[in-house]
Amino acid sequence: MNPSKIKGTAAESAVVSYLQEKGWKGAERRALQGVLDRGDISGVEGVCLEVKNQKAQDLSGWVAELTTEIINAKAETGAVIHKKKGKTNVGDWYATMPVSIYVALLKKAGY
Repeated sequence: MNPSKIKGTAAESAVVSYLQEKGWKGAERRALQGVLDRGDISGVEGVCLEVKNQKAQDLSGWVAELTTEIINAKAETGAVIHKKKGKTNVGDWYATMPVSIYVALLKKAGY
């Protein structure tokens, strides 16, 4: 396995563990789906999660990928979770999404 794949797998596994600790016991890494990719993590109903652990950030590319994966997964919402340099606790990492998704989440939460 190449070093990038190892880093990605480790990040996905860390996110799964974090979600399970927070109550999503069914969270798990999703098998690769090619052009019909539905995100990296399953088990959070209606949510598509794409995980990134890369030195160079490509937010616009990642969000474009997420947008396609939300459609493929038939999910209601989603986010790109990307590792923060020097932080191993997933709770310190970033979640990136288009503002339209953020606003929809706020409305659904009653704001």
